[in-house]
Amino acid sequence: MGTTLAKVLEHFGPAFVDHHSLSAMHERVWRAIVSCRTPALGGQRMRCDGCAAEQWRWHSCRNRHCPTCQSRARDQWRADRVSELLNVPYCHLVFTLPHELNALAAAHPRWVYDTLMQCTAATLTEFAANPRWLGGVGAFSLVLHTWTQDLRRHLHVHALMACGAMALDADGQGSWVHPKRSPTFLFPVQALSKVLRGKFMQALQRASESGALPRDPAATPDLQRLRTQALRKHEWVVYAKTPLDGAPAVLEYLARYTHRTAIGNERLVSIRNGHVLMRVRADSSGGKRVMAMPGTQFIGRFLQHVLPQGFKRIRHYGLLAPAAKTARLHMARQLLAMPAANPAARQDAQAFMRRVAAIEISRCPHCPTGRWLVVEQRAATPMARKALVPTPCRGPP
Repeated sequence: MGTTLAKVLEHFGPAFVDHHSLSAMHERVWRAIVSCRTPALGGQRMRCDGCAAEQWRWHSCRNRHCPTCQSRARDQWRADRVSELLNVPYCHLVFTLPHELNALAAAHPRWVYDTLMQCTAATLTEFAANPRWLGGVGAFSLVLHTWTQDLRRHLHVHALMACGAMALDADGQGSWVHPKRSPTFLFPVQALSKVLRGKFMQALQRASESGALPRDPAATPDLQRLRTQALRKHEWVVYAKTPLDGAPAVLEYLARYTHRTAIGNERLVSIRNGHVLMRVRADSSGGKRVMAMPGTQFIGRFLQHVLPQGFKRIRHYGLLAPAAKTARLHMARQLLAMPAANPAARQDAQAFMRRVAAIEISRCPHCPTGRWLVVEQRAATPMARKALVPTPCRGPP
């Protein structure tokens, strides 16, 4: 196996904790990643019933920050979304916070992340309801990302939105509204930017006045005024990508973002001379280059992307809002003359995926006919897991 995030944490961990303190949240994530698919989490000893080959299969941590665990979770999420897609083009938009808010995000991550997602959702909902653009209830999902390719803080939300909306009259009868300008154009990004900025800054002012941000780096009225001036100085970035057409393309596209971690093992090249070598984007056409980063700096940057406990980074709105999703999607499918969603077919597809996964995991690669059988179980070892996080010294924080 090549270089992995777990190996980086193990290699540079002692040096990092010598000069940095770890929060309980960071410790949990660190321990999960390092113990993933190791004896610390327990597992089974497997034996092939054909050639008698043996192997240990260790349990995975299932932590959402662990790059090793996200592939299976992404596939399951994609299967669960099949019945929610509508037969219309989809538009991908990206809403980005200015870097002047990075310090506040470091001090109050939950508030900043929640407010960004709430303001983004409110902006898209408002534009969808405006008769100038659609005049109905839209259908969109949001996914929060907090990183750049080199793990700097870069707060942005990916939105995937159906090109169209469902309008309801006073009698509860619905109609499907197509975009006014073209089938694939939703809203002007400059207007989205202004509304998002206004909503976020209003929320920030209310939070500051109510004392909801006690650790705000802009701790004085003068510093807050300077930050407000900087935030008003330039337009906030909203970017619309090429629209997507067809359910398979939409699902595949969104699945790339929903379970992406700050750094994937496939991007890690090696550990060399106190540095982590990793692949980053070199140009807009998809080219890559290898950059080196000191190992302790790499860990520090990675940990700043650990999400607050229980924070939901994938959220659904409008027709996809959980409270009324079933009824609203059913009506939308009727308005678009789509066949009714078949729950049995969806369950069959999910069962098929589980069967395929089970077949692949049970087949012995050493012989053509053998299957792995469990011959021994080993429980997780809590003390071993605890030791996977280096003990920090009591030196400088």
